[in-house]
Amino acid sequence: MPDKMLHIATADGEADAFAAFPDGGERHPGVLMYPDGFGIRPVLREMARELARHGYYVLVPNIFYRHGPAPVIELPEYIGEEVRPAVFAQLMPLIEAHTAERALSDADAYLRFLTTRPEVCTGPVAVTGYCIGGLLAMRTAVAHPCQVAAVAGFHAPVGADGPDSLSKLTAQAHFGHAEGDLTPEALGELNQALDAAGVDYTSEIYPGTIHGFTMADTDAFNPAALQRHWDRLLPLLDRALANS
Repeated sequence: MPDKMLHIATADGEADAFAAFPDGGERHPGVLMYPDGFGIRPVLREMARELARHGYYVLVPNIFYRHGPAPVIELPEYIGEEVRPAVFAQLMPLIEAHTAERALSDADAYLRFLTTRPEVCTGPVAVTGYCIGGLLAMRTAVAHPCQVAAVAGFHAPVGADGPDSLSKLTAQAHFGHAEGDLTPEALGELNQALDAAGVDYTSEIYPGTIHGFTMADTDAFNPAALQRHWDRLLPLLDRALANS
């Protein structure tokens, strides 16, 4: 499974990124994978490789590249509860500085880069993300309806930009929420907004989960929920990108 570190020209400089893709020299559908706030690290690289094994070219950008190459802050091998407060104290200024304007400018650059790779098929792409990455995935899909055919967000504040944003979503979507993040009532409100917007979607709370359930290097990790995530994500990509 080939993989490499790449550099993407943006309006504000150069973003480093990780890419994984099938061997053999053929072209494959593209997927932009936004990481969670902890950024590019071994667990994200392995998730990208796993997705690539199913026939996709997967690009994982360093969303905080303005502050340096990944890892932007020093991370322990395992991000347990005892170290999370100190890690988040370093991360929050980076997250707060990553405004919607910056996110949309970067999305333009990431999609331009992804869709012009020689290993990527012509046609639409998919965008997926985790935690803050899920919100970035939503913003990217809304801003690029002609390019993004599928969007997925996991333990992510996908409705944070409000009903007006949801009404502009044209991509097929799946949202997997943590039980600790979203009440059934809040899920109902989100899904009603998606229904009103005519979005082709699935949106559900993954049982027994807390925020960060897909990440194997944290205490939140839930193996069954990670598998459920693959069971939802892969068919979505297959449907949406079948003709790429």
